[in-house]
Amino acid sequence: MNTLFKTICLGIALGGVSNLQASEWNATSPMLQDNTRVEAYKSNRPEKRLFVSDAVERKIAEVKNLLTNQKLAWMFENCFPNTLDTTVRYYPTDKEDDAVVYTGDIHAMWLRDSGAQVWPYIQLANEDPKLKRMLRGVILRQFKCIILDPYANAFLDPHDPNPDHHWMSDRTTMKLELHERKWEIDSLCYVIRLAYQYWQVTGDSSIFGDEWNKAIALVLQTFKEQQKKNGHGPYTFQRKTERQLDTMSNDGKGNPVKPVGLIASAFRPSDDATTFQFLVPSNFFAVTSLRKAAEILSEVNKNQTLATECKNLADEVETALKKYAIHKHPKYGKIYAFEVDGFGNQLLMDDANVPSLLAMPYLGDMNVKDKIYQNTRKFVWSEDNPYFFKGTAGEGIGGPHIGYDMIWPMSIMMKAFTSSNDQEIKTCIKMLMDTDADTGFMHESFHKNNPKNFTRSWFAWQNTLFGELIIKLVDEGKLDLLNNI
Repeated sequence: MNTLFKTICLGIALGGVSNLQASEWNATSPMLQDNTRVEAYKSNRPEKRLFVSDAVERKIAEVKNLLTNQKLAWMFENCFPNTLDTTVRYYPTDKEDDAVVYTGDIHAMWLRDSGAQVWPYIQLANEDPKLKRMLRGVILRQFKCIILDPYANAFLDPHDPNPDHHWMSDRTTMKLELHERKWEIDSLCYVIRLAYQYWQVTGDSSIFGDEWNKAIALVLQTFKEQQKKNGHGPYTFQRKTERQLDTMSNDGKGNPVKPVGLIASAFRPSDDATTFQFLVPSNFFAVTSLRKAAEILSEVNKNQTLATECKNLADEVETALKKYAIHKHPKYGKIYAFEVDGFGNQLLMDDANVPSLLAMPYLGDMNVKDKIYQNTRKFVWSEDNPYFFKGTAGEGIGGPHIGYDMIWPMSIMMKAFTSSNDQEIKTCIKMLMDTDADTGFMHESFHKNNPKNFTRSWFAWQNTLFGELIIKLVDEGKLDLLNNI
């Protein structure tokens, strides 16, 4: 590589080169010779940042220095730190770490979103003591949330002088500390996933104290209650709303299920009500989460009794999934249903929100080479999935949360995360770059024919997830793929 080209690449990494289209960027482009036509991609990161990590800043500089596609470098710089820049409220004290993570434009902490938002930073925790303490604070805050109410999905910031009590009128057991009380299996699973990974990477087992023990006992209790073996259980939910999927039928109990060993989830990761309450991808997530919890309880807490309970429940759910979650499709062969009820009814679709059928290998819940998963993957990324949309701007999976023709970038990212095909990955990254509406950020969803018709300009989970994907591809030796988009 000659000196001039090295200089150009460094300029890109520092945010100092060009407004050229990615397809026009190469070392010999005549466009590069005309300095009057070269304009900078200016960083869209806020000047005032809520949390700054030296390790994250170094990673941004490192990756940008490798990326010769200037738009991709710009988008990575904007997106990867977005959770830290805009949503982390770190409240350390002399006694303990504490941190609250907002979703972005909603000032509340979802257990799912917060666990996913900070997940990509764990890999850097050992390089930055401040970052490590913040992550520790998020985990400890999540344990407190579960203890407060294991059925709630979103919590208010206890330090916020003007909390948003928008959903206090919901007909469920609301508390002042809650933002929303929609029961979703994955909310509890994401907490375990984050805590386990933090422990594996840092070796710090200090998070697994009294609050962990209380929280995991409640997780186990809640999962068992929602197997419905002893009646409906304590949870009901109703909301006065025009949105069908924001409330539950049958006096807040939802559609009936037959107790077969699966765990009922009143709502999906989209916060939409389930049709058949045995949500398959979330049950797979529960299996792996319970086994991680069992490992922690056994190795750290020396609580073999509770560890065995977790293992036994995981085995029971896994056995039930093999019996009830598989559908024999006339076109795709054996695939996983999205939801089932134990009576034999199955819902065939996928939703973009994670956990989803497409995303199961990303979460570690499924071997990507699993034959039934591969069949399912073909089904969900096709127009046989009622929530797959394809237009002039792109293609991908959406869901009823936003509605017809709206594609979620998260689904495109999950396709890339779970792919071993370089051309497929390249197509996904290009689609993500082409549908940012020139903002340099991801959005909740975009219209299949018009990327500038999008929802949520500030949605930190999808932004940080995009950064996580780019780092994964760089780490896996796919830099040339990225630089040739």
